[in-house]
Amino acid sequence: MAAVRTATVTWQGDLANGSGGVSSGSSGTFQDLPVSWASRTEAPEGRTSPEELLAAAHASCFAMAFSAGLGKAGTPPEHLHVEAEVTFDKVGDDWTVVSSALTVLGRAPGSSEEDFLAAAEAAKDGCPISRALKGNVQLSVDATYEE
Repeated sequence: MAAVRTATVTWQGDLANGSGGVSSGSSGTFQDLPVSWASRTEAPEGRTSPEELLAAAHASCFAMAFSAGLGKAGTPPEHLHVEAEVTFDKVGDDWTVVSSALTVLGRAPGSSEEDFLAAAEAAKDGCPISRALKGNVQLSVDATYEE
């Protein structure tokens, strides 16, 4: 059975001067988060952006995939701290998401550092958000193993 999730945006005005609000539809966990073009290309100033939301999606997807991989190896994580840094840049005449760089710090009792790093790479390649981005966005992971 497929999982379908929704979000909505209401926008007013032109691209450069307009603004909008993005809301979760499926979960109802956030309402009318402010979004604008300036929040994408300049300082956020209390507003979000599609790229920040993509970073949140990628970080949480990666954390779940990494946790699953470590668990399958018999070394479930005690904790993982994941950050995704999504870069939105001009390529030619077009603005494009060019990269998502994952950074993870974690502890998985019983895992070796080598196995931990291999599981991080596998999660980077295998999480559904990574697979959606693959071929269009440069993906990387920098993993630090805590003993």
